[in-house]
Amino acid sequence: MTPNEKTIANFETRVRQLLLRFQDLEKENQELYGMLEKNEKDIAELRAKLEQQQNDYQSLKMAKMIEITDGDLAGAKERLTKLIREVNKCIAILTDEKQ
Repeated sequence: MTPNEKTIANFETRVRQLLLRFQDLEKENQELYGMLEKNEKDIAELRAKLEQQQNDYQSLKMAKMIEITDGDLAGAKERLTKLIREVNKCIAILTDEKQ
């Protein structure tokens, strides 16, 4: 084998190695792009879930505030009814004293 033939054979070997390495890297690149796409999809789903949870939390907070307000309203109505009864008793007592 002449030196030129050895050089050409060596060059062919290197080119084959380079092609194999390129194919490996191309396959790895496709796998990484697949993982990236899956991760982006997961992130989008998690963001949507987080937004839904935040909306649910705000709704629950509002419902709790309304519930507290209704409770206060019921308490206020009870106190007002009690005061009206007391005023009516006072009026009845005053009316009896005038007669």
